[in-house]
Amino acid sequence: MQINYLKEIVIAALEEIKGQNIKILDVTNLTDIADYMIISSGTSHRQVRALANEIVEKCKAAGCPPISVEGEQHGEWVLVDIGAIITHIMLPEVRNFYCLEKLWDNSLLVEIENIS
Repeated sequence: MQINYLKEIVIAALEEIKGQNIKILDVTNLTDIADYMIISSGTSHRQVRALANEIVEKCKAAGCPPISVEGEQHGEWVLVDIGAIITHIMLPEVRNFYCLEKLWDNSLLVEIENIS
C-alpha cells in the first residue's frame, strides 16, 4: 500500500474522532523503524482509546492491519504501529511531559506539518 494513502487514512481517522494538535513528522532520514510518526492528543482516556480504535478499524478496512497496538488498557498514551507509520495518541499532560516533538529534534526533521 502506498504510504501517502496510508497516512491519509490515519489523519482522516484522527480528524473523525476529533483528535487535537495533530502533527506529522517525517523521520525517514532519522530512523529505520518508520517513515512517519504521527502525534495527536485526546481530551480523555476514553477519547485516546477511541482515536486508536478508529485508526485500527480504518487501516484494517484498507487492507493494512496494524502490527501492534500498545497502551490501550490505560488510555494515557496509545501507540499504533502500522509499519511505515507509527501513531502516538496521548493525553495533553502526557504529551507535554514526554515532548516527542522535541525528542525528534525539529531542526533535524525533513518535514513537519501541523494539521490542526
